[in-house]
Amino acid sequence: MLILVLGMLLVGVAFLAASFSPRQPKTVTMDVGFSGVRFSLVLFAVFWVQELVGREVERRTVLYALAYPVGRAAYLLGRFFGVLGLLAVAAVMLGGLLWLSVVLSGGQYVQGYTVQTGWPYWLAIGGLWTDAVVVAAFSLWIASLSTVQMLPVALGALFAVAGKSLGAVLDYLERGADGDQELAGRYGPLLQIIQYLLPDLSRLDWRVWPMYGIPLSEGAVAYGLLLAAAYVTILLAMAVMTFSRREFF
Repeated sequence: MLILVLGMLLVGVAFLAASFSPRQPKTVTMDVGFSGVRFSLVLFAVFWVQELVGREVERRTVLYALAYPVGRAAYLLGRFFGVLGLLAVAAVMLGGLLWLSVVLSGGQYVQGYTVQTGWPYWLAIGGLWTDAVVVAAFSLWIASLSTVQMLPVALGALFAVAGKSLGAVLDYLERGADGDQELAGRYGPLLQIIQYLLPDLSRLDWRVWPMYGIPLSEGAVAYGLLLAAAYVTILLAMAVMTFSRREFF
């Protein structure tokens, strides 16, 4: 509940941020709002996984659920898809609130170019939801093996930050790191390895279309979704294998 209130407050901040841009108020509202929605969905993902899996394991109440004739894989995947459904509801609620804020921001002022509040806008919200799904899958894997209560929350949040930053860092190094060849030579090879282990969640950030009217290629959207699906599948398989072998006594 507190995270939902926080998300609504962040959308309200996005609406107020339009006052600081006399020429592009709707664009500013949408940009700040998308960041707020992503932040809220990531928090929802890690905390819901912790509540539905991590806390039950810690309190040993998971044993009551596993006493029924249902496999551990079904138990874990059921919890995961429940989190996905809750994330979808949260994304629609916060996305609708942000949409209303964008429509109302700026008053009677007409921008030089209009923002897209149709399906490109909801495609961007869908990308943020997919981003949160990947974070939820990682948090679920950590919860399946962790014996520390808040470890899934902490590592899930770090995973979300690292995945979002990876694309920007790689792009910066590929452009020459502003002429700092030593920096590029020192960290470039390491980041090339990390990109095969960590998903580039920035590929799911599609806000440029609704904000600036720059259409995304079908290949870019498909690649982002394929990348997310691959990581979610791998993480779920790892979580199921770990959870199936875990002893709770």
